Amino acid sequence: MRLFLVLAMMLALATPSQAAGGCGNVRVPGAAAQRLSCLDDLTTTGTLATGHTVPSDWAGLTSAGLPAPKGVPGIQIDGYFPDSSTSNTTHGWNHDAQFVLRLPDRWNGGLVVTGSPGVRRQYANDRAIGDQVLAAGYAFAATDKGNTGADFHTDGRRPGDAIAEWNSRVTQLTIAARAAVAHRYGRLPSRTLAAGMSNGGYLVRWQLENRPWLYDGGIDWEGTLWHEDGPNLFTFLPPAIKAYPAYANGSAQAHQEILDAGFAPGSEFLWKYHNDVYWGLTQRIYQAEFDPSFAGTDYDYAARPRSVHRAVERISLTGRIGKPLITLHGTLDTLLPITRDSDVYQRMVTDQGRAGLQRYYRIVDGNHVDGLYDAYPDKLRPIGPCFRTAFSALEGWLDGVRPPASATIPRASGDLATSCALS
Repeated sequence: MRLFLVLAMMLALATPSQAAGGCGNVRVPGAAAQRLSCLDDLTTTGTLATGHTVPSDWAGLTSAGLPAPKGVPGIQIDGYFPDSSTSNTTHGWNHDAQFVLRLPDRWNGGLVVTGSPGVRRQYANDRAIGDQVLAAGYAFAATDKGNTGADFHTDGRRPGDAIAEWNSRVTQLTIAARAAVAHRYGRLPSRTLAAGMSNGGYLVRWQLENRPWLYDGGIDWEGTLWHEDGPNLFTFLPPAIKAYPAYANGSAQAHQEILDAGFAPGSEFLWKYHNDVYWGLTQRIYQAEFDPSFAGTDYDYAARPRSVHRAVERISLTGRIGKPLITLHGTLDTLLPITRDSDVYQRMVTDQGRAGLQRYYRIVDGNHVDGLYDAYPDKLRPIGPCFRTAFSALEGWLDGVRPPASATIPRASGDLATSCALS
């Protein structure tokens, strides 16, 4: 990492590759390979047409009605950093630690860095985050986190290594992207922000806790909470998975057990979908990452060996953020229930004496995947528009305008797919 810092300082003093509005030979320090493209439009409106995004990476993460900006010309750099794993097959590279960096011609001086949600690849945030920030003039950088797919846990030599790599890859990309920005425009970014959803939100939290000097602030969209003592995925998913078959057969006791695990009353209409698609798969792949020796059926995290808890502890959060953070979470999140995740993280931040650095907005009827809003427009609310409002609030916060106080944001009238007020 020290090498990247040296390179960043050197490139910050370098002559810009070409004046803004042109297309130059920008280099990403530390990259083992890179491919530069000069595009008429860096948003998904343009990159869908030119093949410079992968829509399957971001499928389902936004509602169909989320506004789609267009007309942001600039440079796109696709590439990868040295890595030994090969789960990411994009571009035929069969190489992990892939990234995408977009540099708009009309630059506002800022940089937004993201890690992918779930176990998706580097284009996963293009629609939900990249479109907005590029339209506002920010440079945008995204990483695949160093390993992808349902077998991400095969990366690394010991339990927890694959997720620990996620954190180091975001740090690596942030340093390299800042240097590339300096090479492109002739100066370092005046503002560097971290943003992400789900696992990407976890990465924002971790970076602001452990590498706050690299950032000016961050947006955490329903970030995953990892805490060695719990709650975590291993404390609320196993009881829900165990109880669901009986619940599906009409058991009132099983229904109560799922509620007791943390899932919100009123979210029952989402349980079948999440049981079929998310719950079992999520528990299985993360159990393989932290506890590969487990061979049973009913998982009991509290009873597992101390080595498993130490592996979780390695990547756990503390709440000790060092820069302003805005957290968004839906009250009907049925993968990361709000009472076992962001409600807890807010208390952790407060316990660390950092409450003044966080704003937390609980979005009534928001769930974990905005694409489900299109199926249930009368029951759900997409969080994407709230992210856009929160991003503007963070910008104002950094300029000295305090954002609205933390609050539960009620369901509003109007077009929920396009607007969201946080006050």
